[in-house]
Order: sequence, then structure tokens, then C-alpha cells
Amino acid sequence: MTRHTRKFLLLLAASPLVLGNDLPPEGTATEATKKANATFGAKLPLADQSDFENANRGFLAKIDKPILNEDGSVSWDPAQFDFVKGDAPDTVNPSLWRQGKLNSIHGLFEVVPGIYQIRGYDLAQMTLIKGETGWIIVDPLTTPAPAKAGLELANKTLGKLPVKAVLFTHSHGDHYGGATGVASLADVQSGKVQIIAPHAFVKESIGEAIVAGTAMSRRVQFQFGTALPAGKAGHVGGGLGQALSRGNVALVPPTKSINQNGEMMTIDGIDFQFMDAGETEAPAEFIFYLPQFKALHSAEVATRTFHNVLTPRGALVRDTLKWSKVIDTMLAKYGHKSDVLVASHHWPTWGKGNVKTALRNQRGLYRYVHDQTMRQANQGATMHEIAENIGEPDFAKTDFGVRDYYGTLNHNSKAVYQRYFGWWDNVPATYHQLPPAKASKKYVEAIGGVEKALKTGKDAFAKGEYRWAATVFNHVVFAEPTNEAAKKWLASSYVQLGFQSEAGTWRNVYLVGAKELRDGNKPDNAIASSNAKMLNAIPAVDLFDAIATRFNPAKMKGDGGIIQFSFPDRKETVSVDLGKSVMFPRNGNNDQAVTQITVSRTDFTRLLTRQVNPMELLQSGALKISGDATLMPAIFGALDPVSPQFNIVTP
Repeated sequence: MTRHTRKFLLLLAASPLVLGNDLPPEGTATEATKKANATFGAKLPLADQSDFENANRGFLAKIDKPILNEDGSVSWDPAQFDFVKGDAPDTVNPSLWRQGKLNSIHGLFEVVPGIYQIRGYDLAQMTLIKGETGWIIVDPLTTPAPAKAGLELANKTLGKLPVKAVLFTHSHGDHYGGATGVASLADVQSGKVQIIAPHAFVKESIGEAIVAGTAMSRRVQFQFGTALPAGKAGHVGGGLGQALSRGNVALVPPTKSINQNGEMMTIDGIDFQFMDAGETEAPAEFIFYLPQFKALHSAEVATRTFHNVLTPRGALVRDTLKWSKVIDTMLAKYGHKSDVLVASHHWPTWGKGNVKTALRNQRGLYRYVHDQTMRQANQGATMHEIAENIGEPDFAKTDFGVRDYYGTLNHNSKAVYQRYFGWWDNVPATYHQLPPAKASKKYVEAIGGVEKALKTGKDAFAKGEYRWAATVFNHVVFAEPTNEAAKKWLASSYVQLGFQSEAGTWRNVYLVGAKELRDGNKPDNAIASSNAKMLNAIPAVDLFDAIATRFNPAKMKGDGGIIQFSFPDRKETVSVDLGKSVMFPRNGNNDQAVTQITVSRTDFTRLLTRQVNPMELLQSGALKISGDATLMPAIFGALDPVSPQFNIVTP
């Protein structure tokens, strides 16, 4: 055997992934991933049990059976995360595994006498405050079924009480979507139940759920891993909570809005001191202090994780400087008064000293990512350079409540950069780059063709350089979408990146990407961005603003004109100035309208959701048109259909 032959055989044995075509078995961690996870875990005090003691404190009862929606489908299965116990497997970052174990603890818990929480049946938690005559419910989860089941558990365990008020702490769906599970619309409309929310709540809820709803719902699949099976190689939790419950979200408009300066209110005998926290974690948000209980409810401004400054699902970039100052105000105003800190996610923190430490570290976390991003930016560092060098504050080494389980220092530093400077890093070459598919073809060509590109990616994979491997394989996939080998290798690269991620969001993003590369982009995974209840709940002019985002000038026939829509059942009127390139809605009557359409909001929603066609409504008299009848088919014919399951991991 020659020296060259022996060298070749040694290389072959050491790097089978490079020269062969064998992929690692699905669901297994490579040696590089095992080593990375072990090294990561060794740096943290994973044996600390204080969080587990707090997460179990005050346990009263739990739900063991699956929680069902009205149609019989499963909204939440309490047993789905029973596997998250014991030591972390090789396929999960040990810190994320710890957080998953904590978030999987479920049931009804007493925080202090008179304050209770339903935890572990949705991404968020529902808080119940016992008033003089009934329940005051805070954040009734994402969908009605678990909210209803949670209330029933509380009534069964603590004694049945009527619901007197429902508080939405902020404008995200997992905190208001289940309202009809705890309060009927009839009780709200009659005044039996108050719905209390921060100022601008409806406007901000609509902006996320309706105007950007289709794209956001698609991205939600990645952020929350909605199509991933629960398991050690799949979904183990989202960091902020385990998962979203399944079912239809409903928006119940508030009957009382808390003003921008905060207010003091007495609700069923309980004093509330509200403080505005808008433009931090959500555009519309409040926190509140309960002096009778010496309890501070921080909503989602301060939880047991680092939050997202710019969510993977998409949203407006948040203000970390203001966020840190709002937490500082909470600390200064209520820290020394609070015996317990309750939030809309995770478990409480008890003891004044612990409350102050938790708030101080949360405040420091948002200030750290803000100041360290800007320090480096002002020295000329670009967004990606800053993210690589952001480091972490000293207290993150011992306080698990500020770890990267949901938002991350890497991702959030990019968000801070974007807030101040936008998407561009000031490098001219990146100002007007080629679009992904076109650029990928050029990259693959420059590497020397598909086979050489694949070998480059396999070399990187064999070395455990999964970020670089994913970059190379992604270029091959976008250059040659039918290349199955490239898709499989890219999927395997994503899997190892997911297995190493401390953030539940990052893990989900990678594993969903891998799943779609292997199994295809399946329409049955689509999430409805809106439903009839949501569409009926919002003001008509806001609905038309959302409709306008579907207007495609290429489909517009004719010169257009002004159409006036009247909805007698809601006493709403919207005029739409329809042009060849733009449709512009305006609230109220318009004397220049050449077409008048009269229909109920309910029937109009049915029309939008294609449950009925216009001719049926016309023939029944439910829809009336006067004036230029050609404008109605013109406006509806120019709307693009909703495409909720567009491609992401392939062109």
C-alpha cells in the first residue's frame, strides 16, 4: 500500500460525510452537536432547583384530559409534553430542556390567597383575581377552549363565581383570543362583564392580526413550530411557553380603555393601579399593581426569559431603551411594595428582594442590548458584526430568567440596529443586492458548479460548521430547487443548528425549515390569519385597509370610481376611491360615489371568506347595488387571493 493510498483511506474513514453520500440518521445529534450541548450546559448552574420550587408552589388541581374545541378537535393535550423530564437528550440544548420542563408544569395554582393562575394549557397564563362578588380574569389565553376549561377548574376547586371583568394586558392574540371562553358576548354587551384594555388596543390588534395577518401567520408556523410533532427531536417548547393552543381566535372589543397616563380603578372591590407600558413588548400594553395583595402584574414586559425585540413572526421593531425605562419605573414605583411579581407567562417570583432583583436584571438586559449595540455601531461595526460580538451581561450566567429562550442577544441586537439605522449596513455592495434565487445561481457558478458546491457544504458539515454548511446548501437549493440531495443536506444542517439552540424560537425555525425541505410545503399546515369572528369585530374602515393590501393593479379592469359601502346593522359607511393602481378607503359618506352597495357586515364577511357568492346575496335581497354596477366586480376582481402557505425554504 502506497503512502498516498494510506492517506486517502485515512481521510475517507475520518470524513465519511465528505466523500460519501450518507446523511446522518434523522433525529440524531452528531458528535459535534453532542459536544456543543455538553459544553454549553457545563457553563450554567443547571442543578439550581429554585425555579422548579416556584413553578410548583401553590398547586391546587390540574386538567388531565385533552381540552376540546366546540367542533371536537383538540385545542390542548396536557400530556403532549410529558416526555420533557429527566436530563436533556443529545438532541436538545440543556438550558432549553430545563425551560421546557418548567413550562410543562400545569394546573391551577394559588399565587397568594385571592390571586390564582391557570398555567401550562397555552403559550400564555391566565390569572384569576377574586373580587367581592366574582372573578376578575387577566389574559384569557389564545383560544376559548382552554380559557373555558381553566375557569371551570377554578370554579370547581375554589367555588363557583361569576366573571365580573376581563383584562387584556396587551394587543397580542394569546392574551385576548380566548375571551369568549370566559365571558359571553351577551354579558359584555349587557354590561354584566367589563372588558378592560390599554388605549389603542383595537387599532394595534388589527394591525398585526388583519393587515399583516397572512404573512405573519405563515411565519408563526416557524416561530412556534406549529407543524412539528412534540418529541426529543422535534418540538420541546417555545421558551415563552410550550405552545399555542389550537382553535379560532375571537376579538371582543373593550368596553373600557385605560388612558395613556395610567389610571386607578376599583373593579369588584379590588383596587388597580394601572401604568402604561405601550411601545415596549407590545404597541398597546399596561401593567398594574394590586395594593390589597402587594402584588405587581408585569404583563409581558418582564417575564422569565429575554423577550423578542423583533419577533421572528414579524412585528414593528420594539424600543429597548424605552422598555428598560418602563421596567425601571416599575422597579422604582412598586419594587419596594411588591411581595410577589406575576406575569402573563411563566411562574411568579415571591419576596421583595427577589422581585427587585428580577426587575433589575430585566431592566439591565434591555439596556445592555441597546447600549452595547449602539456602542459598537458608533465605532463603525455593522449589524452582523455587532450580533457576533454582543456577548452577554454578567447576571445572565446565574439568572435563568434573562436567558435567550425566546428572544436572543444575537437577534435582538440586530433589531436595535434596525430601529436606529434600518436594514442597510452602509456597505454599498449590500444596498442593491441580487434577489436570492438569482444570487444563488451566481454563487454556485462561482464555486464551480453544483457538485463542487455540494462537496463544500459536506466538508463544512463534517467539521461541525453547520452555519456555513447551511449557507452553501441553501444557495444550491435556491439555484436548483429540484436538487433533492441539496435539500436533504440543508435539512440535516438545519436540524443540527436546531438541536444546539438555546432559544425555543430558533430551534423551531430550524426544525420547521428541515421538515418542509424533507416533506414539502403542505397546505394543510396553513394557519388562518383571520376568521369570521375577527373580521366582524373590527371597524369597517380598518377592514378595508386590510382588503386594500390585496389590490393588484394588473388585475384592475376599467378606470374605477368611488364606491360607497353601507352596513346598516353596524351603522358604518366606507367609501372606496378605486383607481387603476390604488384603492383608498375613507370612513363615512362620499357625495361623489357613483356606486352604492348596501349589505350587512355579517354577509360581507361571508362574501370575503367565500362562503357565499354575490349573486346569491343579490337574489335574496341581502345585497343591494345602485349606480354603476360594474364597479363591484371590478374591485373584487382586482383582489389577489389569500395565499397563506407560500414557500419560504425554497424559491
